[in-house]
Amino acid sequence: MKQRKIPLRKCTGCQEMKDKKELIRVVRNDEGEFSLDFTGKKPGRGAYVCPCTECLEKAQKSRGFERSFKSAVPQDVYLSLKDELERRNG
Repeated sequence: MKQRKIPLRKCTGCQEMKDKKELIRVVRNDEGEFSLDFTGKKPGRGAYVCPCTECLEKAQKSRGFERSFKSAVPQDVYLSLKDELERRNG
């Protein structure tokens, strides 16, 4: 049986290539609204970050999401991501 290819994506914080399933996707839709996508299937432009607060802080400091989306990212996106990470990591 043929081996399935595992999609890789780059974390905007640590810049490491990881499995798509390990990362959290942030999506900007056509209206410019940002949302978190845990299924990986929402329509729109996506950027990925590791599920750890260190990578999120690196992405915020290096403006990784701004580069990926080619536009400014509101502060509440970072806050909702941080809340979700804290909830998932305990």
